[in-house]
Amino acid sequence: MGASLPPKEANLFKLIVKSYETKQYKKGLKAADAILKKFPEHGETLSMKGLTLNCMDRKSEAYELVRLGLKNDLKSHVCWHVYGLLYRSDREYREAIKCYRNALRIDPDNIEILRDLSLLQAQMRDLTGFVETRQQLLTLKPNHRMNWIGFAVAHHLNSNGAKAVEILEAYEGTLEDDYPPDNERCEHGEMLLYKVLLITRNGFLERALEELHKKEPKIVDKLTYKEQEVSLLVKLGCLEEGANLYKALLTMNPDNYRYYEGLQKCFVLYSENGKYSSDEIDQLDALYKSLAEQYTWSSAVKRIPLDFLQGDKFREAAISYIKPLLTKGVPSLFSDLSPLYDHPGKADMLEQLILELEHSIRINGRYPDRTEKEPPSTLLWILFFLAQHYDRRGQYDVALSKIDEAIQHTPTVIDLYSVKSRILKHAGDLVAAASLADEARCMDLADRYINSECVKRMLQADQVALAEKTAVLFTKDGDQHNNLHDMQCMWYELASGESYFRQGDLGRALKKFLAVEKHYADITEDQFDFHSYCLRKMTLRAYVEMLKFQDRLHSHAYFHKAAAGAIRCYLKFYDSPVNSPAEEEDNTSKTPSQKKKMKKQRKAERAKKEAEEKNEESSASGNSKFGKRHIKPVDPDPYGEKLLKTEDPLSEATKYLKLLQKNSPDSLETHLLSFEVNMRKQKILLAFQAVKQLLRLDAENPDSHRCLIKFFHKVGSMPAPVTDAEKLVWSVLEAERPSISQLQEKTLSEANKVFLGKHEDSLMHRVAVAEMLFTLDPTEKPEAVKLIEDSSNKVVPTNGALGPVMDWKLKDCIVVHKLLDKALIDQDAALRWKVKCAEYFPYSTYFEGGCSSAVHNSLNVNGGASHPEISQSENALVSNGKLEAFKNLTI
Repeated sequence: MGASLPPKEANLFKLIVKSYETKQYKKGLKAADAILKKFPEHGETLSMKGLTLNCMDRKSEAYELVRLGLKNDLKSHVCWHVYGLLYRSDREYREAIKCYRNALRIDPDNIEILRDLSLLQAQMRDLTGFVETRQQLLTLKPNHRMNWIGFAVAHHLNSNGAKAVEILEAYEGTLEDDYPPDNERCEHGEMLLYKVLLITRNGFLERALEELHKKEPKIVDKLTYKEQEVSLLVKLGCLEEGANLYKALLTMNPDNYRYYEGLQKCFVLYSENGKYSSDEIDQLDALYKSLAEQYTWSSAVKRIPLDFLQGDKFREAAISYIKPLLTKGVPSLFSDLSPLYDHPGKADMLEQLILELEHSIRINGRYPDRTEKEPPSTLLWILFFLAQHYDRRGQYDVALSKIDEAIQHTPTVIDLYSVKSRILKHAGDLVAAASLADEARCMDLADRYINSECVKRMLQADQVALAEKTAVLFTKDGDQHNNLHDMQCMWYELASGESYFRQGDLGRALKKFLAVEKHYADITEDQFDFHSYCLRKMTLRAYVEMLKFQDRLHSHAYFHKAAAGAIRCYLKFYDSPVNSPAEEEDNTSKTPSQKKKMKKQRKAERAKKEAEEKNEESSASGNSKFGKRHIKPVDPDPYGEKLLKTEDPLSEATKYLKLLQKNSPDSLETHLLSFEVNMRKQKILLAFQAVKQLLRLDAENPDSHRCLIKFFHKVGSMPAPVTDAEKLVWSVLEAERPSISQLQEKTLSEANKVFLGKHEDSLMHRVAVAEMLFTLDPTEKPEAVKLIEDSSNKVVPTNGALGPVMDWKLKDCIVVHKLLDKALIDQDAALRWKVKCAEYFPYSTYFEGGCSSAVHNSLNVNGGASHPEISQSENALVSNGKLEAFKNLTI
């Protein structure tokens, strides 16, 4: 390194390297310039100068200098190493690996380059190369603990657990008997627990238990030791010992549900699906009663029996569990009990016993079997529970009456307003829900959760500008610039993107969805630093789990929503390309002079907003302690207009579709989107593959049926094949069609009728059949409309759990109305449907129901889009809000 230079310049070169490592870039740059005055073509100095400039955000100059340095000294491992570092900083890992390999050809024993290469191989999951590099590092430096551990982990990740155990045992053989010293006991203990985990996963349970007992004195984390020990005992069938150990663990933490699950396994009383025989229920009941006597302060020991008890025993256990929590006033009681609503009959029993408690409190002021009076707040929490209960059942009238009574009882409890907001959201009055959520927020301006819930409601009501102003109340714009994007606030970006999409602002919607996708790229990137840190700190079990998590990262629900949202934006843009909603409006409804005036007005508004942002930046940006001035980066495309200027939106959609197909193959939405994209791209076989996947996942789903009929109708209307490729595609389809049971020896119309016969009572299935009827034969439009209008909203029990509820769902009815209006193009039928649904959903602003804020206050349903100012939200609700009650309130 700098060997070809005279002593004075060689020392300066060392100073460059030191300055780079200590982040004193100006000092390093000065030293590099001093060398280059005398030796302007010295390759290693040029490369180091480029690397220093890269850290000062001068990337183009950096690449130019590093390439020049490499050109001047192709046989220098320093130049290749620096080139690799440059690529690594730009996340071009594959190129960086190539550079490191070239550097190792010149200097094969350079430990720094080998270490950097191993980190990149772990990041890119090049596990075979990772094993080789780690072995080379261990050979060069066998007295370094991290090299032994790294080699073992590499073999484990490469699915060779037995070899990993051998390496760890060989490492232990190099240690002295009194190892570890006090300052390394935690790290060594973690390594021993990791070794036991490896032996367990290799299937040698007895050996793992023996090793665990043998190394107990050296393991510091006693809780994990006991958890691993009891897990091994249960797997080996030592159930009695396991039960005793679980009881010891419950003494330490009597609210850990996993310990109770383990204890049930020890008594052979555990079922994955939660179904038990009557004998097993009796045994479980006896077990939990004995545990309740031991752990009297435990909540879990009283809650778990509610999952398996039935009939009178369930009622008795539920009463004893619920009463103290109602007296105490626990707002989360309904959330705690909500899983019971999926058990047949339990929802009815809960309703009955809560109503009995309510009646007793109203009449006597006490519970039925008690003499002492209950505090007034008990009635409040009973009403609070009942409101959520009826909301869950879809009985919004009753739910609202209960929550209104609770608010009248104690108007200072914030949770009441939040729950009322949620009920109104479910009932379809999004504007009123947003106003109630804002009312709750105003009662406690320091509560971030309530603020976030309010923002969510505003976005659901399409009040985006107001939501943004509310959300930024909890962001801190100072040196750190913690805005919503920097904080990776994905729920906000998804809700905001969906709102923009509903309003037709595809640019901003796409921008929000792609921001979420970028967060996932950043999360993938963030693992890089842990490849060396975890080996150094010996947090090996957590490290391996983190790598597994990263491998399935893109299957997370938020990523799925963002990718699906982006694909929908590209599809909509492909179907009807427009520049922006405002320009579309100009082109349709304005005269030329009005268009010109509107254009000037929009330009002035945009300039004003940019000026405001500039002022905020100048006031927020200050000097940090290092003397650097933090300047908030300006967004070059705040409205997402550049994103919509893509020439091929379908190829952009395909990028995200491939990620969904790889990471969410069992989601219907993935294959629905695949069908839509590939039909537009005329990729017949790929579209057919999507249809087959839909039929595999859920052949009876209305969307699966829709895609099946659409596909073969489209294929049937295409011209006869001419080219060899087209003939091959047709031969594949002809060979595959008989294998589809829905179409065997049937025409598409017959298949459509058969599907209707199977699902005659389901609204959405009838709608799918009607739509396909119209698609197959447009002259059948009256029959299709009649098929939809003849649907009846029956009162049906849902799994026997929720009791009698209406069959139709609000979101489904909205979809049907849009279908009648836009696809079947029958405005009269759409109007009749709207009137019909307004009766079923009286709180829905979409259908302008009689109890909705749209009727009471003559508000625009999309108020946020056309009235973005805060004042609009404050007046958005009169009938469903009680903000006036606070003006004369004394607390």
